[in-house]
Amino acid sequence: MTPRYLRENLTFSQARAEIITEDDAAGSGKKLYLKGICIEGDKRNANERIYPRHEIMKAVQTINEQIHNGHSVLGEVDHPDDLKINIDRVCHSVEEMWMDGHAGCGKLRILPTPMGELVKTLLTSGVKLGVSSRGSGNVDDRTGHVSDFEIVTIDVVAQPSAPNAYPQAIYEGLMNMRNGHKLIEMARDAGEGDKVQRYLAQEVKRLIRDLKI
Repeated sequence: MTPRYLRENLTFSQARAEIITEDDAAGSGKKLYLKGICIEGDKRNANERIYPRHEIMKAVQTINEQIHNGHSVLGEVDHPDDLKINIDRVCHSVEEMWMDGHAGCGKLRILPTPMGELVKTLLTSGVKLGVSSRGSGNVDDRTGHVSDFEIVTIDVVAQPSAPNAYPQAIYEGLMNMRNGHKLIEMARDAGEGDKVQRYLAQEVKRLIRDLKI
């Protein structure tokens, strides 16, 4: 049986997401994290699939082993059509995962990449973004139960009430708008500058209004 490409979305509320900041141990400012449930087990989800708790637990253990062995588990804005990680779309790294009851939870560190700066601006501007697991596994077509499940990464996605391409629309909109490429470059170099961050927040809000999404 060929494993299937599996992705499961959770809204900001379903993930019980928390936006937290922590001081950087290196003294270079504060780091922004998104923390919450990444995948729910032992219940039928919106895709009519059931992930048994023991399958999620094994997948979480594998992810943690990769992290502890020095492997970077990178996540993207929105889902690509395969399991490959696209460097130009990376916005965060998965710092750790753990089990909470039947759910697999994770802590995502927002990175200072162009996509990461856009996600940071959206989150700090009050935009609610969800999370989604991306992985592979076998699905029993009769019962919907998933076996041999592996998590490749956790992605940041828009709320289901918005179009699925919402984050991508923001990126493409920035690239197409007047001086949008300069805003992308500014996001890359923004760091913790208050004036730049306020300008970014203002411009992204304006873009969202213009896109009518």
